[in-house]
Amino acid sequence: MTSTPRAGRREWIGFSVLMLPLLLVSMDVSVLYFAVPFISAELRPTGTQQLWIFDIYGFVLAGLLITMGALGDRIGRRKLLLCGAVAFGVASVLAAYADSAATLIAARALLGVGGATLMPSTLALVRNMFHDEKQRGTAIAIWTAALTGGIAIGPVLSGILLEHFWWGSVFLINLPAMALLLLLAPVLVPEFRDAAAGRFDVLSALLSLAALLPVIYGVKELARAGWATGPALAIAAGLLVAVVFVRRQRRLAYPMVDLALVRRRAVGGAIGVNLVAMFAMVGFAIFTTQHLQSVLGFSPLRAALWSLLPSVVVGGVAPAAAALARRIDRAFLIGAGFVIAAAGFAVLTRVPADDGLMPLLLGASIYAAGLVVVMSLVTELVLGAAPPERAGVASALTESSSELGGALGMAVLGSLGSAVYRREVADGLPGGLPSDAVDSVRETLGGALAVADGLPAEAAAAVRHAAAVAFTDGLHLAAGAAGVLMLVAAVAAVTTLRGVRVPVDAPQPADTPTTPHKLPAPTPH
Repeated sequence: MTSTPRAGRREWIGFSVLMLPLLLVSMDVSVLYFAVPFISAELRPTGTQQLWIFDIYGFVLAGLLITMGALGDRIGRRKLLLCGAVAFGVASVLAAYADSAATLIAARALLGVGGATLMPSTLALVRNMFHDEKQRGTAIAIWTAALTGGIAIGPVLSGILLEHFWWGSVFLINLPAMALLLLLAPVLVPEFRDAAAGRFDVLSALLSLAALLPVIYGVKELARAGWATGPALAIAAGLLVAVVFVRRQRRLAYPMVDLALVRRRAVGGAIGVNLVAMFAMVGFAIFTTQHLQSVLGFSPLRAALWSLLPSVVVGGVAPAAAALARRIDRAFLIGAGFVIAAAGFAVLTRVPADDGLMPLLLGASIYAAGLVVVMSLVTELVLGAAPPERAGVASALTESSSELGGALGMAVLGSLGSAVYRREVADGLPGGLPSDAVDSVRETLGGALAVADGLPAEAAAAVRHAAAVAFTDGLHLAAGAAGVLMLVAAVAAVTTLRGVRVPVDAPQPADTPTTPHKLPAPTPH
C-alpha cells in the first residue's frame, strides 16, 4: 500500500515563493496609512475620493474572492496566480505614477482584482502541494502568520519608505517580488485545475459580486458614519442577491459554490468560527491604533513600530498550534484559542487612560495569540475537508468570511466605543466652550484633539484628558463585549467541531506527488 506522499525540498521552496504575493496583498491593505498626507498634497482628492482611495482595494478584493477561487479551479491555479501577478505589477506602476485621484482609485481597484486572484490561489495551491496532514498544517500555520504579519508590516514599511522617497514608492516595492514570482512559480509551483469542474458560470460570478459588495460597503459605512438609510438598504439588497445566488447554486450541475461542501461541519462550521475570530481581531485593531496615537500621543511611525510587538509575540503560535493538533482534537484547541483571546480582552478592560502602553500591548498580544490559533486551525480544517479540486472555492469562502467578519467587527465594536465616548466626554469638559467646539469634541477623539489645539493650555489639557478618559472607557466596553463573545465562541466551536477529522488524501504514485486525486463530478440537482 502506497502512503500519502510527503512534500520535499522542491515543494517547500515553492511554498516560500507563494508567500511573496501573500505578504504584498496583505500589506496593501495598510500600506497607505502614512502616505495619505503626501497623496492629498499632490493629487488634492476630494473627501469622497480620499475615502475611495482607501476603500476600493478592499471592496474589489472581497467581492471577487469567490469568483476568482472558482475560476482558478477551472483554468488552473498557477495560471491564475501568474495572471494576478502581472495585473498586480501593472496596477502598482499605475498607482505609483498616478497624476490624479481618479487614476489612483482606478489603480487601487485593479490592485484589488490582482489581489483577489492571488489570495485564494496561494492557499489552494498549498492544499495541492502538501498532501500529508502534518506538513499541510505547518504550511497553513505559516500562511496565516504571513497574512497577519503583512498587515502589521505595511504601515511600518510605508513610514520608512516615505522618509526617503516619494509616496509612489509604497507601490513600487511590489515589483521585485512579482517579478520573482513570475520567474520561479512556473518552475517550483505545480499546476492544478479540475477538468471535471464544468463551464464557468458568469451569472453566478456576477451574483456573488452583487451580494458581497453591497453588504461589505454597507457595514463599513455604518461603522464609519453611524446609522443611515443608504448603507442599511445596501446590506438588505446584498442579502437578497445572496438568496438568489444560493438558489441558483442549488440548480446548477456544476455550481460555483458546492452547497453540500459548505454544509459539512468542517467547512461551514469552521468558516463561521473564522468570521467570529476576524470580527474580534480587526474590529478591535482601531482601538489599539487610536490609543497609541491619540491618547498616548505617539507619532504614526512610532505607533506602527509598537503595534508590531503583538505580531512578533504571536509569530510562533500558529506552528505550535499545528503541532498540538496532531495529538489533540482541533475543536478543543480552537476553544482554548478563544479562551486565551478572552483573557487578552480582559486585560484590555484594565488599560488606564494616562499611561496604558504596557497593558495595551500585553492585552493585544494575548488576544492576537489566541485568535491566530483559531484562524490557522480553522483554515486547515476547511482546506483539509475540501476535495483538492474544490480547494480554490473553499479558500475563497474562508477569506470572504474574514473580510465580512472584519467589517462587522469594525461596525459593532466601533459603534459601542463611539456610543460610550459621546455619552461621557461632555462630563469632563471645561465650562465656556462654544457649542460648535463641544459638538466637535463629542463627535470623535480626533475632533477633540483638534479643538484642544486651539485652546489655552489649561483648557486644552482638560479637553484632552476628558477625551482620553471617555475613549478609554469606550475601549473597555468594546474589550468586554469582545471577551464575552470569545467565551461564547469557545463553547460554540467545541460543540460544533468536536470530533471533526480532516480526511487523509488518497495514496498516490511516487512519481506524481503533486497530482491530486479526482473525485466524480457532481450530479445535477
